[in-house]
Amino acid sequence: MHILVITGSAHTNGTSFCLADHFTKGAKEAGHSVSRFDAALKKVHPCTGCDSCRETGRGCVFKDDMEELNRLLLDADAVAFVSPIYYYGMNAQIKTVIDRFYANNSLLKGAEKKAVLLLTYGDETDESAEGAVASYKGMVTYLEWEDAGIVSARGCYVLDDIIHTDYPRQAYELGRGIES
Repeated sequence: MHILVITGSAHTNGTSFCLADHFTKGAKEAGHSVSRFDAALKKVHPCTGCDSCRETGRGCVFKDDMEELNRLLLDADAVAFVSPIYYYGMNAQIKTVIDRFYANNSLLKGAEKKAVLLLTYGDETDESAEGAVASYKGMVTYLEWEDAGIVSARGCYVLDDIIHTDYPRQAYELGRGIES
């Protein structure tokens, strides 16, 4: 199985990268191949809803790093979305990438893919993650993909907050346990 990990954080030594790294380690140990796209470190223009992708059939008018991601996305059997929560939802960098899925909607909708969600946030309440989880579940339902699991790491502002919790193990186990 080929798994694509899409991260949204710009903090390469932060909580989201920690979960992504543990998930990837588990997936690789289970024999899966893994590609990674760190959205916050790439150049991805936001979708403007121009609809040119649908009208012309030539894809998105913006020629940016999304072209790299599109190839990985279409080939993936599973997609892991990894996002920090800054204000009740997935962060802007990963949301920008997800909005650009629109140009490939007909190829993604109904494709036999699995999806996972890994979230980190400083707040101690699950309420802070409800918007991100609802958005993820709605997207997975719409795309007709299989939800393979969620790790929601609350109380994790910085790397030191997450290191000695059970969340890295949960991410590792989710990666290790994802099945074809």
